Amino acid sequence: MIDALALPTDHFLWLTLICFVAGMVRGFSGFALSAVVMAVGVIFLPPIALIPILWFQEMTASLLMVRGGWKEANHRTVRGLVIGSAIGLPIGLALTLSLPVETSKLVALSVIVILAATQLTKLRLPFLASRPGLWGSGVLAGIVTGLAHVGGMVVALYVLASNAPAREMRASLVLYLFVSSMVSLITHLLFGVMTSQSALQGLALAPASALGVIAGKALFRPNWEPYYKPFCLCLLIGLATLGILRQGIGA
Repeated sequence: MIDALALPTDHFLWLTLICFVAGMVRGFSGFALSAVVMAVGVIFLPPIALIPILWFQEMTASLLMVRGGWKEANHRTVRGLVIGSAIGLPIGLALTLSLPVETSKLVALSVIVILAATQLTKLRLPFLASRPGLWGSGVLAGIVTGLAHVGGMVVALYVLASNAPAREMRASLVLYLFVSSMVSLITHLLFGVMTSQSALQGLALAPASALGVIAGKALFRPNWEPYYKPFCLCLLIGLATLGILRQGIGA
């Protein structure tokens, strides 16, 4: 089985553990599975190889969580973010052709750290609660996805800026990621990123992500909801900072 995956045994075992931990984070927070795996998994596989593998992890998590997400999510918010993201994605891809990729990633991650920190310190960002803020966040998420592949973190930042209950924020993130995963599959196939080899690797790691999601969902209890928003904001800052440090080391 390991031979068929074209992965050394120790690499596969480490990736299994990483996917389990990332699944726990996704199960509790509603996002960040890909960010966690990408932040650590690049030690074993290049980003271009991880992208199709992550599609299977995200879809596995979405299938386990979307039922509750569909019921509790703010559909108007999700619809605006998805449409805005679809508009912004081609812009981001076009910018990628004219800007240094490493520079664009650094800018995007820095913006996320700054905005998340302002929310953590309870600095109000009322413009995000407006209709222009909704559409603007969606377009920005699409642009950042094209530039640096961190669009989900931008969407999380927008959702966390609302005063909605933790369950609604989490459900909206879950539903957005489910819909965007369906769209991204088409992109992966068109650009030839999704291969039979990467699909096999993604399927082999999916059970670990599924177990992690189940464990993470069990941690999302009513008495822990007051800690949901601070946890997610700290997670965003931590992941974005890690990305910035990796950019500096790589440079």
